[in-house]
Amino acid sequence: MMDPDYDLFATIVDEGGMAAAGRRLNISPAMVSKRLVRLEERLGTRLIHRTTRRLALTPAGERLHEDLHAIMAALEEAERRVSGASAEAAGTLRVSAPTSFGRMHVAPYLGRFLEAHPKVRLRIDLSDDYADLLATRADLAIRITADPGPGLAAHRLATNRRVLCAAPDYLARFGVPETVPDLRRHRLLAADGQLPWRLIGPKGAATVEGDSHVRTNSSEMVRELALSGVGIALRSLWDISDALERGNVRQVMPDHEGSADVGLYAVHLPQNNPPLAITAFIDFLAGLYAPSPPWERSGIAPA
Repeated sequence: MMDPDYDLFATIVDEGGMAAAGRRLNISPAMVSKRLVRLEERLGTRLIHRTTRRLALTPAGERLHEDLHAIMAALEEAERRVSGASAEAAGTLRVSAPTSFGRMHVAPYLGRFLEAHPKVRLRIDLSDDYADLLATRADLAIRITADPGPGLAAHRLATNRRVLCAAPDYLARFGVPETVPDLRRHRLLAADGQLPWRLIGPKGAATVEGDSHVRTNSSEMVRELALSGVGIALRSLWDISDALERGNVRQVMPDHEGSADVGLYAVHLPQNNPPLAITAFIDFLAGLYAPSPPWERSGIAPA
């Protein structure tokens, strides 16, 4: 058995607060606070900064929480080996995902995952910020990037195909670009930090410099601007395939796409024995998106 105060500390972090931890452990918030203070005094260090709005782990708290997760996973595995019990995913799983992707391509399938793993409790946080797994206390993050980040266990789930597209009204007014130099003379649409574009075409890589016709920090805004005929955007197929299929936008320069370096990843902190909830969710996502993601439509030009 693990020291109950260690278990209490891990529960506070996992639940995101003392009141929530108390509810899970069936003890009062005052008792949770008292036992946390007792643990900190015994260890001789502060583990959690308390403010009126939130809790934040100290560096010592971050190290302890990471170590405890590894220890608890190892204990669970040891118990399963000794008892011969079948492995079953359980516990709270915190997942961070990009806002649009999470809404469109994670949320619709979560019921299926929960039916298969009824002992897992999910918390899904959607944000377009680059989630720091320690700071956000996320067990797993879905990232769409060329670099999933150093020091993380990264599982590539799919290639993130990105195509050039524009509304028919825009193309009727300004013409259809056929070459990269043509493209540079058009109204480009991109969120902050997304230009220049690096495209791959029949002659290799090409870079498209320029400024967005409308400046915005929102990728969803770029999508809506493209749909309304403001300009040409480089969009992920998971985001735009339905609009392409309906004819709300048209693919332009289909022989050029965004660099294939960008992929869809599931990342988590490296552990020798990751909790089964993490591995089960990664396997579930891999089954959804590989070998052919649901947004790969027959009407889209092949890669």
